[in-house]
Amino acid sequence: MKIAILPGDGIGTEIMAEAVRVLEALDLPGMELQDGLVGAAAWRVHGHPLPPETLALMHECDAILFGAVGDPECDALPRHLRPEQAVLGMRKELGLFANLRPAKVFPGLEDRSSLRAEVAGAIDLMIVRELNGDVYFGDKGMRTTAIGEREGYDIMSYSESEVRRIAHVAFRTARGRRGQLCSVDKANVLETSQLWREVMIEVAADYPDVTLDHMYVDNAAMQLVREPGRFDTIVTGNLFGDILSDQASMCVGSIGLLASASLGTQQTASGTKGAYEPIHGSAPDIAGKGLANPVAMILSAAMMLRHSFALETEALRIETAVADALNAGALGGDLGGNMGTRAIGDAVLAALG
Repeated sequence: MKIAILPGDGIGTEIMAEAVRVLEALDLPGMELQDGLVGAAAWRVHGHPLPPETLALMHECDAILFGAVGDPECDALPRHLRPEQAVLGMRKELGLFANLRPAKVFPGLEDRSSLRAEVAGAIDLMIVRELNGDVYFGDKGMRTTAIGEREGYDIMSYSESEVRRIAHVAFRTARGRRGQLCSVDKANVLETSQLWREVMIEVAADYPDVTLDHMYVDNAAMQLVREPGRFDTIVTGNLFGDILSDQASMCVGSIGLLASASLGTQQTASGTKGAYEPIHGSAPDIAGKGLANPVAMILSAAMMLRHSFALETEALRIETAVADALNAGALGGDLGGNMGTRAIGDAVLAALG
């Protein structure tokens, strides 16, 4: 169980420390944690947000626990040197094409949601987001038009094979939940989405036990607020998935509660190699103040144990401890409480027993 620990920037170091404490408390045999630099922290030392040393560590390890990247001091750097490029580079280098983002309201936190408590309480969904295509990886640049204006462009595209492989992940995920899959696209406007929908329908024939329906992304955004309990599993592209998963985080109460797993095709001895990270950013405005909510980071560690090491019992122990701590009042400022990062970590460890 060789795990790369990449805290990154801003609050990344603070929340990672709590996740590591939880992992160490489990006293798992054979677990080896190796630290590495990524993002602005790596750029300051090595001149690149994803240096060769970190890439080598990623390849050597069975799983990556990733904090957050981003630093306002780096905003003026060329795009390929900005901290955020480390995330895209990691996904591309390791072939991490499937992002799993669960969203579920913890018992007792229904009134912390931006929605009415009775609406929020029904939320229990999984967003399966494609990670290696779409406008994030398409051709992009700046050019001058015939009349001398500056014009920016970003090409959205998906190949049939890219859609097909994420479709299989989504159908298998839905099969393990309530058997309902909603594919989100914009097929009434985008050719990319038209292909996406056609391939989803083709793959559905391999999963007769899963119900497939389709929804335009604008309607999906509305329904996540109006009736989020209707969703079981959502599959969508890179751009739409980025937006909808952040929206889902506020439906459950805070972006500080949502973990994620980024998976590819590489296998470990007992599971799938992946990178695990909270969906929030580096929050430089509160970095170093001990105010960040570490729950998403801790839950990301639980997802790592489940998907990369097949340690379901230990993953459930962490998730149950988090739920118990939150229900007992271990709330940070993002949830209307006054507990700091370390105190929330202490509460989770106490609940872990």
